[in-house]
Amino acid sequence: MKSVLPLLLALSLAGCAAIDPGKASLTEIPGPQLGLKANAVAWPHTQWWTRYGDPQLDRLMERALANNPSLAAARARLDLANAAVAGAHAVQLPQLDLAYNQSRQRFSENYIYPPPYAGSMFTDSSLRLNAGFDLDLWGKNRTKYAAAVSRVEASQADLAVARNVLAANVVQSYFNLQNALTQAQVLGEIAAQQANVLSITRDRVKAGLDTQVEVNQADSAYSAVKVQLNQARTNAQLLRHQLAALTAQGPDQENGISQQHLAPAPQGVPAALPLNLLGRRPDIVAARRQVEAATSEVSSAKAAFYPNVNLSAFAGFLSLGLGNLLKDDSLVYGAGPAITLPIFHGGALNAQLSGKKAERDLAIANYNQTLLGAVREVADATASIRALQQQIADQHASYLAIASAYEIAVQRYKSGLGNFVQVLQAQSEMQKQALQDINLQARAYNLDAQLAVALGGGYNEARPNAATAAQAPAAAEQPSSTPGAK
Repeated sequence: MKSVLPLLLALSLAGCAAIDPGKASLTEIPGPQLGLKANAVAWPHTQWWTRYGDPQLDRLMERALANNPSLAAARARLDLANAAVAGAHAVQLPQLDLAYNQSRQRFSENYIYPPPYAGSMFTDSSLRLNAGFDLDLWGKNRTKYAAAVSRVEASQADLAVARNVLAANVVQSYFNLQNALTQAQVLGEIAAQQANVLSITRDRVKAGLDTQVEVNQADSAYSAVKVQLNQARTNAQLLRHQLAALTAQGPDQENGISQQHLAPAPQGVPAALPLNLLGRRPDIVAARRQVEAATSEVSSAKAAFYPNVNLSAFAGFLSLGLGNLLKDDSLVYGAGPAITLPIFHGGALNAQLSGKKAERDLAIANYNQTLLGAVREVADATASIRALQQQIADQHASYLAIASAYEIAVQRYKSGLGNFVQVLQAQSEMQKQALQDINLQARAYNLDAQLAVALGGGYNEARPNAATAAQAPAAAEQPSSTPGAK
């Protein structure tokens, strides 16, 4: 066997046709090309929302992370990927099976069996221990295992993506709820003010200073703000329902959330786009691991062009008649190689290889798209936060000015020095500025949450399977002669 096996391998390689090289593969966009720099950044930690100092939000997040179905689905996908790794690893190990067969049959009188077997009924029995091992000379199984490991790492990163998306949705829904509750409070105060103006107007009509026209105008303004107040309360209830769904609760389970005073949102944005974003964004890491998996699959498809050599052995007992099965003279055993040489498959192997190359190109294109999107998200959040800081200051100054003007207009109208048109104008502008002031405060928190997620949400690339994956080459090197079957 030692002399025959090398000869068979040499003949096999010589008899194979060349692999179709195909077109050149796509390339990944390098980070520096997009302006990513190795600068220091205050990266968010995994529980970045705790810096808002809101116990209500912390409790909501704890329930969401424990119960949300989207995270459960991501964990199930990770379990599937781990099962695939276990299966790919098992193929690389020797296989051992115990087989027992028994059949009762009549032997033909016109076949190879002589008397007394011919024309008689006998029990044909066998008990065998079979062993097999794929030598994997060209790395087909090893590269499949490397692809499975990369997909596990991609699934781990996808789990972090799902966690970030969930956390961002909870945070933004919570602050939108706080915005709606604050709007309802402010609109309630404005409604009280307008009710007071309506009362003043009626008193002036009784005194002969105004007409029913001013009363109708005041009543209309009062009714309009009550409509907005009802809309704000309805919006708050819908946001409670949204938070309940995110935390896997019933619609009425989050009715206990109370209004909180929103302090200014945390400040600080990156001075430049960080190069470490490539390892801090789980979606980028997941896309990169999918590229590695697809590259390993290409190497595995190339290995299919080469001869497959399996070693097999067996030992056991074989007999006619069950009573003779375990006797010494029923012992059988043997061993030898099994070589499969692909010569002509009608182009199937090249088609399979082309498909794997196309999957690799698709994975690279997805990676590039993910990288471009991530860079844009960080840039957008950073620019928006910088612009919003000045907007908040200017907006609050505008609100304070119009609120003061409104108070003066009401006092002048009450004392008979002003007219109702001035009150209505100041009242309408104050209402608009008050709501805008509240909206910008809530937007500051939403943008801060967007930036935290855009920077990876506390994710830090770790490769727990890297040591295992190192046992298999990411792209198994093939012999320079590159023979193969079509």
